[in-house]
Amino acid sequence: MTNPTEHALPANSIIESHEGEFGCTVMDLRKLMELRSADAINQINVHYGGVRNLCSRLKTNPVEGLSGNPADLEKRKQVFGQNLIPPKKPKTFLELVWEALQDVTLIILEIAAIISLVLSFYRPPGEENEQCGLAVTSPEDEGEAEAGWIEGAAILFSVIIVVLVTAFNDWSKEKQFRGLQNRIEKEQKFSVIRNGHIIQLPVAEIVVGDIAQIKYGDLLPADGILIQGNDLKIDESSLTGESDHVKKSLERDPMLLSGTHVMEGSGRMVVTAVGINSQTGIIFTLLGASEGEEEEKKKKGKKQGVPENRNKAKTQDGVALEIQPLNSQEGIDNEEKEKKAAKLPKKEKSVLQGKLTRLAVQIGKAGLIMSAITVLILILYFVIDNFVIQRRPWLAECTPIYVQYFVKFFIIGITVLVVAVPEGLPLAVTISLAYSVKKMMKDNNLVRHLDACETMGNATAICSDKTGTLTMNRMTVVQAHIGETHYHQIPSPDVLVPKVLDLIVNGISINSAYTSKVLPPEKEGGLPRQVGNKTECALLGFVTDLKQDYHAVRSEVPEEKLYKVYTFNSVRKSMSTVIEKPRGGYRMYSKGASEIILRKCNRILDKKGEAVPFKNKDRDEMVRTVIEPMASEGLRTICIAYRDFNDGEPPWDNESEILTELTCIAVVGIEDPVRPEVPEAIAKCKRAGITVRMVTGDNINTARAIATKCGIMTPGDDFLCLEGKEFNRLIRNEKGEVEQEKLDKIWPKLRVLARSSPTDKHTLVKGIIDSTVGEQRQVVAVTGDGTNDGPALKKADVGFAMGIAGTDVAKEASDIILTDDNFTSIVKAVMWGRNVYDSISKFLQFQLTVNVVAVIVAFTGACITQDSPLKAVQMLWVNLIMDTFASLALATEPPTDSLLKRRPYGRNKPLISRTMMKNILGHAVYQLTVIFFLVFAGEKFFDIDSGRRAPLHSPPSQHYTIIFNTFVLMQLFNEINSRKIHGERNVFSGIFRNLIFCSVVLGTFVSQIIIVEFGGKPFSCTNLTLSQWFWCLFIGFGELLWGQVISTIPTQSLKFLKEAGHGTTKEEITKDAEGLDEIDHAEMELRRGQILWFRGLNRIQTQIKVVKAFHSSLHESIQKPKNQNSIHNFMTHPEFAIDEEGPRTPLLDEQEEENFEKVSKPGTRMLPSDGEVTPQANKNNNAVDCCQVQIVACHSDSPLHSLETSV
Repeated sequence: MTNPTEHALPANSIIESHEGEFGCTVMDLRKLMELRSADAINQINVHYGGVRNLCSRLKTNPVEGLSGNPADLEKRKQVFGQNLIPPKKPKTFLELVWEALQDVTLIILEIAAIISLVLSFYRPPGEENEQCGLAVTSPEDEGEAEAGWIEGAAILFSVIIVVLVTAFNDWSKEKQFRGLQNRIEKEQKFSVIRNGHIIQLPVAEIVVGDIAQIKYGDLLPADGILIQGNDLKIDESSLTGESDHVKKSLERDPMLLSGTHVMEGSGRMVVTAVGINSQTGIIFTLLGASEGEEEEKKKKGKKQGVPENRNKAKTQDGVALEIQPLNSQEGIDNEEKEKKAAKLPKKEKSVLQGKLTRLAVQIGKAGLIMSAITVLILILYFVIDNFVIQRRPWLAECTPIYVQYFVKFFIIGITVLVVAVPEGLPLAVTISLAYSVKKMMKDNNLVRHLDACETMGNATAICSDKTGTLTMNRMTVVQAHIGETHYHQIPSPDVLVPKVLDLIVNGISINSAYTSKVLPPEKEGGLPRQVGNKTECALLGFVTDLKQDYHAVRSEVPEEKLYKVYTFNSVRKSMSTVIEKPRGGYRMYSKGASEIILRKCNRILDKKGEAVPFKNKDRDEMVRTVIEPMASEGLRTICIAYRDFNDGEPPWDNESEILTELTCIAVVGIEDPVRPEVPEAIAKCKRAGITVRMVTGDNINTARAIATKCGIMTPGDDFLCLEGKEFNRLIRNEKGEVEQEKLDKIWPKLRVLARSSPTDKHTLVKGIIDSTVGEQRQVVAVTGDGTNDGPALKKADVGFAMGIAGTDVAKEASDIILTDDNFTSIVKAVMWGRNVYDSISKFLQFQLTVNVVAVIVAFTGACITQDSPLKAVQMLWVNLIMDTFASLALATEPPTDSLLKRRPYGRNKPLISRTMMKNILGHAVYQLTVIFFLVFAGEKFFDIDSGRRAPLHSPPSQHYTIIFNTFVLMQLFNEINSRKIHGERNVFSGIFRNLIFCSVVLGTFVSQIIIVEFGGKPFSCTNLTLSQWFWCLFIGFGELLWGQVISTIPTQSLKFLKEAGHGTTKEEITKDAEGLDEIDHAEMELRRGQILWFRGLNRIQTQIKVVKAFHSSLHESIQKPKNQNSIHNFMTHPEFAIDEEGPRTPLLDEQEEENFEKVSKPGTRMLPSDGEVTPQANKNNNAVDCCQVQIVACHSDSPLHSLETSV
């Protein structure tokens, strides 16, 4: 019991050692929690005098819980610790700057700039020598020659700007995801009893001594000892690696550990260890201890070529959209899941991610080739012109001048590469996703995995639950069949025989979880509040409607008096509770799905309340006259029954013998009304080309009725509505194996799957995803709320878990959590997903136009005039506009309803459609024409000096300034054109809804004026007159007019246009995916084009990899899968797969590798993941797995995390 004196303690006593105030210390409890089964029971009984005594030592009441006094709670936190594990420190801004500097193209630029800088200060004696081909021609240019260092300095400065912008983006992303993580943590609450009341408490607030209510589907937030349990089974595979469920009871094994999942049953526990003192916490603390050694190893490893490995790690990520926070469970689990990735079923990475990486690699290759050719041509031209045509000798004193020329050519080549490589792509993706994720929170979508957001835009099918998603999950009993009478309204209690009424009230009140309650409404005149299981709440509401009080029954038969409880699970589809009768013997109350319970009944109560025989023909009659009519009105039918055992104690563990010969008391029809907004949302899905399927455990007639009300099926449709049994009969062969061909005949027409098991749901989802019938492959979203939905949620391309009704296990397996459990939120997610896809296409259209033009201008300019019309610093500025600012402007376009009026793109649709290709090429033609006209005829048109073939350090010319200015202004106006990608004419529609876009365009324009007017030598610019400015603006504005001309040309007439950025075709997948566990488009592309090409593109990963921790990449590349077909694959995050098959740089010699494996094999088992392996994952655990588990645990990259993050 709570000690009354502890509340009156003087303040200073809290600061002294409190260990003595409680009857046990932190270390005592830690040691106790390390024991199992008989040892634990022995220790509890011998050392503590039983669980009750332990509770009194911890000054808590096993029934009432803690008092909730703030001083007492604070004291407990000080003595026993808080229920959280300190997070890992985020990367500092300087670390992010250092990472951004690792980019290969930037490093080459820096080196070239430094060489240029050094050479510009070197004045060789041969400078005046005529034979060198003078660098500076006239005396007044001497001053400019002195300023030759400016270009090198400007390039270095530009590189610094690019690096700072990148680092800032990375930093803000990390901050954002930490925020998201905190939000996820706060969302997780747990039921705790304080002062006799059950309250939902944030997990971090739980303290030692709290009495926690545990139930099916919970993820335990702390260690504890069972006080009272009903049929409790726990999945401890996350801690022990043992995948069989462990039965927990006071007699056999009362120890409950944090991070484990409750798979069946319910109960109460006293919390004995929290945070770093809990079993999970201890393991993560151990992992943390090895972190320092890890760091040292990393430093040593660097000398042996770890940078090679870094590149490998980055390339494995492709455009790693899977950005996760470093600190908490998420980050660690990802690391661990990456290592467990070997056991995955084949699953494709994010659709957009695959397409983007392929495209980026292809563009990068083209850029590399172009830049190499540019440098080669410039050097050859220079050498031939000087030494062959003009026949100059190579003089030693002229060498520095020649080197300066070569460095200049090299810088031009690198600049072409910088412009060609679309580093802005991952930035655009990240900005777009981060922006969408933030906005989606307001639309009740809590996104756990970033790429789920864009995958949702490609969704072609949604498999939805019924209860709570399509319906309101506010259940009420509206019909009943009692004593051979069918009541269409709730009957008055006077009509019923007292004995029957008593049985109904007891059968419902006792045989339902005591956590389910109906509370008075919060507002006057509102509906009563339902807490706990909604079906049970409906039955309790029925008791109240019969003018009876279920509280009285429960206080008469408290939970401790329940003799045996068979809790509800998806296999039983029923719940039974046994109580002892006052005069000896036992009575068992059962309730469950009416067809299932009626099959087990052999008697039924008649009008007088007497039990009469109930034969098969009576049952068929009842199904026809009672159950089917109720179901066809969309009601759920629940049967309530009982059985008396008067002859001694039956074998309780033999369920099939116990759950027979029941006596049926009543059948009730429960209404769960369809959410009013759902039919409209489903109509939107149909318009958007998305098929909605309903997968439910309900009766087929109920399911069909609800599907019709929702609009999933309309009368006269040629669609299938199947029960789970029938579905399995149609898709399995004689051996019971699922055949894809058979499944392919069924799923296209299937709309409702009723009485389905979690396995059926998984089979259906897998079958649709793997199917290759139809013109495009399917992208499937799934909703789920139960623990058993885990496998289907994992398998789906996007898994939605219910935020309110969902269990922790379901949330853990999901990609997005619906905070309002509402189907309309899924439709909003589709809209946002499509918006992300379109935003990236807009950005691509803009960027590729700039890329094509800049590369061609630099290339041809260099070949014809010996110098690129656009200088290195100017190119870097253009690169900055088109990368950072344009991605910001175009990636933050808000979504419109028109997005839902087209069909989904699907997996194979190319990123760049023919319309977009028409726009890219059309605008490139306009821009190239203008620029080449200005380069070769601009000086005549504007009547100014020509800037072509200027000597090495000549001052900037007006001619080339006009070219640069016009080029930038054309990009600026083309940015407005790029807002539309489907050939729309009005490019300005909704432009003022996007303030970021307006401010970016305006900001870029102002910066351009400053650069041209005041940029001077560093930007190779000189002042322009007002008329020249107007001409530049006019040519830029011409882009908008030209855009209208382009949109008039029908795309169909341009047969030569090709699409680009395809997904991977089926043939390529089957051919390349042999031996692969995950189909990663990006990795396949890299395997085709050697990984060396990709090194030059490292910044593509650098900008996105922010929150991924790479420091265990060494071990990831070593650890080879040993057990590829493990059933664990169901429950492992597919997104984190590391493809071991791709080309990699060998880091350790074979011997070291063997040593590493030997070291990793001692038998201590550690934590493979955060407790995700579900019941399906339990048949294939062997020694090899355990060995792998260890390697995982020892080298996890981010060991410390918050316990409370397993949402």
